[in-house]
Amino acid sequence: MTDSTIEVGTTLSHYRITAKIGEGGMGEVYRARDIQLNRDVAVKVLPSAVSGNSDRLRRFELEAQSTSDLNHPNILTIYDIGTHNGTSFIVSELLEGETLRDHLQTTVLAPRRATEYAVQIARGLAAAHERGVVHRDLKPDNIFITTDGRVKILDFGLAKLVEPTDQSETPTNVPTRKVGTEPGAVMGTVGYMSPEQAAGRRVDHRADIFSFGAVLYEMLSGVRAFHGDTAIETLNAILKEDPQEFSAITTRVISPALESVVWHCLEKKPERRFQSASDAAFALEALSGRSNSSSATVISSTPGVGRISRERLIWIGISSLLLLSTAALAFSYFFRHEKSGRLVRLALATPEKASLPGRVEVSPDGLRVAFIATNSEGKRLLWVRQLDAPIAQQLAGTEGASSPFWSADSRSLGYFASGKLYRVEAGGGRPQVLCDVEEFSGGAWNADGTILVGGHDGLLRVSAQGGATTLVTKIAPKEEAHRWPYFLPDGRHFVFLADAERTEDHHLRVGSLDSPESQILISAVTRVAYAPPGYLLYVSQGALVAHPFDSSTLKFTGNPIPVAEHIAQLGGNHEFDFSVSDNGVLAYQSGNPNSQLTWFDREGKKLSTVGDPGNYSTIALSPDEHRAAVGLLDVDGRASDLWVSDLTRGNLTRLTFDPQSDSDAVWSPDGNQIVFSSNRAGDGFTNLYTTSAGGAGQEQVIYKSEATKFPTAWSRDGQSILFENWVDGAEVWVLNLSGERQAKPLLQSNSFSQFQGVYSPDGHYIAYVSTESGRPEVFVQTLPLSGNKWQVSTAGGVFPRWRGKEIIYVTEDGKLMAAETKTGGTFESGVPRQLLQTSIKMLAGAGYPYSASSDGARFLVNARVEATNLAPMTVVLNWQEDLKK
Repeated sequence: MTDSTIEVGTTLSHYRITAKIGEGGMGEVYRARDIQLNRDVAVKVLPSAVSGNSDRLRRFELEAQSTSDLNHPNILTIYDIGTHNGTSFIVSELLEGETLRDHLQTTVLAPRRATEYAVQIARGLAAAHERGVVHRDLKPDNIFITTDGRVKILDFGLAKLVEPTDQSETPTNVPTRKVGTEPGAVMGTVGYMSPEQAAGRRVDHRADIFSFGAVLYEMLSGVRAFHGDTAIETLNAILKEDPQEFSAITTRVISPALESVVWHCLEKKPERRFQSASDAAFALEALSGRSNSSSATVISSTPGVGRISRERLIWIGISSLLLLSTAALAFSYFFRHEKSGRLVRLALATPEKASLPGRVEVSPDGLRVAFIATNSEGKRLLWVRQLDAPIAQQLAGTEGASSPFWSADSRSLGYFASGKLYRVEAGGGRPQVLCDVEEFSGGAWNADGTILVGGHDGLLRVSAQGGATTLVTKIAPKEEAHRWPYFLPDGRHFVFLADAERTEDHHLRVGSLDSPESQILISAVTRVAYAPPGYLLYVSQGALVAHPFDSSTLKFTGNPIPVAEHIAQLGGNHEFDFSVSDNGVLAYQSGNPNSQLTWFDREGKKLSTVGDPGNYSTIALSPDEHRAAVGLLDVDGRASDLWVSDLTRGNLTRLTFDPQSDSDAVWSPDGNQIVFSSNRAGDGFTNLYTTSAGGAGQEQVIYKSEATKFPTAWSRDGQSILFENWVDGAEVWVLNLSGERQAKPLLQSNSFSQFQGVYSPDGHYIAYVSTESGRPEVFVQTLPLSGNKWQVSTAGGVFPRWRGKEIIYVTEDGKLMAAETKTGGTFESGVPRQLLQTSIKMLAGAGYPYSASSDGARFLVNARVEATNLAPMTVVLNWQEDLKK
């Protein structure tokens, strides 16, 4: 046989060729059938340069034998080697998927996915290195991604087998080869080889670690770490230059700790890199929150630091390895010896097949954490994790849970779902309904069995056994709600957030169960918690701070001290993700920004993203669907402004500039104007304003009253606007734009709320949300009103949009649903069906979090940033030791 293509049907030994599936510098690859074992395999036929050289063939056979003995899930399994009519071939497992090179050409890897792949690569390298096998040519072309997401390393030990063939080719891009240099020979692929390879020096397993760093850099950034116009320029870069900082070449959010791992792999001197692939794998597992040895892993990098010192990087690699395997022991030790004074940071793993956890809440005794996560079935549940246990347990019956909080004895949890307050035992059991609630903005539970929850009229008090609620605090002028209560040590006083329309009117207050009066502590827009012996913890400019506080005098005693950067904001009403125990355990989740404008199709397939991640609040597509009006929140979620996104180019143009909040944009039917709500008047209410969609005109108030108002729809004839009117509850009102611009109620009730009204395409119907059944549901009525109405949703629904012959809406747990409609002589709606399990970020009072194309085929969603861009849950033992520094 020659190097020509082998015909289908040819039999090599007992392998019958069935198809050609690839070719490269190491020969041609075929799909074949193993006749003896009745299985499909891959057969690589080696080029004659290898087959015809007995010395090289012998070395190849030895290497293949070593590789076949590895038997590791991340290394291609070699089944057989042989010759047929003078041609050598290798038989291996048959893989379905694509190489990492092909994958990177069509897909931009999110940091979490890149980290998952990198862990598997490092594990494969570690297994090979333990057997004395060095790859010498690790690159994206030699890494295979199977269709089920497994990583396989290909061509171990083959780098030294390929001689240069055509010297006119640019070595930067050609298959593996030796490049002649003096005094030694450069072996590997230019662009991925280590400095010692580039200099022709002796190499060991640490050369693979450098190549691994180059591959990881490319997965995270989308560009090669070292790439010149010529091979010489590339070799010089490997020997003398560092790759560009990630911040200079990508807008993706890459954690400093993950960057540190990359730089540690890419050290020029082998002795300064990770000294084993296992070290690198452990460090990456600590970042991803999963480990084979323990699911509680130690994060040793310093938050907020970019490319830190080389000495510290070495320490990171060593300490991560040493502390990782003893994380559970560390928990037990520090719980027994609270006064040891040593600070330890740990990252908690995501439950298997579940979303990244959110809203972590550590128990008062510091032994457990509760959090919200979506399981493999798409259900958002409450989970509990013993800090010294390997896994978390989901609490059955807690579907749709949000904003959990612990009882004072750490035995029970309170949480909110479907307009009600529940309690459930931390060890599991049937949840108990305690009372109805008007919003989900936190709770506090003292040792006497009193629970406080947030409300629009003030904080509400209810017994931990359930029953009627009573008002505890009194709303002050310019305030709109009291939220996020937290009991002080005496169990009578508490701190909370007084929320308001205007930025300057937000305050942290302290109150008492004995009086409805409260006093202002400080201006802030955040959840708040108390930590013994005397600190209030809250978020300021995105950072968690500890403010010294005397709980007996109810006064601050010092200045706030930074504790952690970029605390994640998970929902509306300033729900920052942190909590603290009574005995020195702090838990938080980092991640900012937290959402991304993302296109999905009806099957839930992610089509593309628009622009950069940010703290988006609302989305409204323009009539021509070339633009979108979006709300962007500031770092503390205090206020928002409206921007217009060019959906083709992804750039943003600012539309409003007032320091107060502007939100809830709705387009005019001709696409020239936008109506929005704003609290800029300073009267404690939001009013309706219009502005030019191009940003050139003046913003004008079109309707002002003593009520909070949010626009929801503009009629197709341009003559009227539907809006929500909130006083004691919500009502649907209509503003006629002709003549004197009179506004009047369209749907109102004294016993329940109605809101989010939208016109049907023909203008003869209105879809809206009503709470008359006890929870929000989507209804339809005729226009003009005739008294007939029809319920569309069946299991809760908000944010309806009418698209063609469908009504689209969102369930409470984030599913996007569609119901077919008929609007002939009477209205009919079909059974709602799920379109996609979205990752919609829904903020209370922030308007529509998605928009649909006119044909209902695509959806622009305010999607939560993928878990890769959020750090795992971080738990800090003896966190106050940091304050002493």
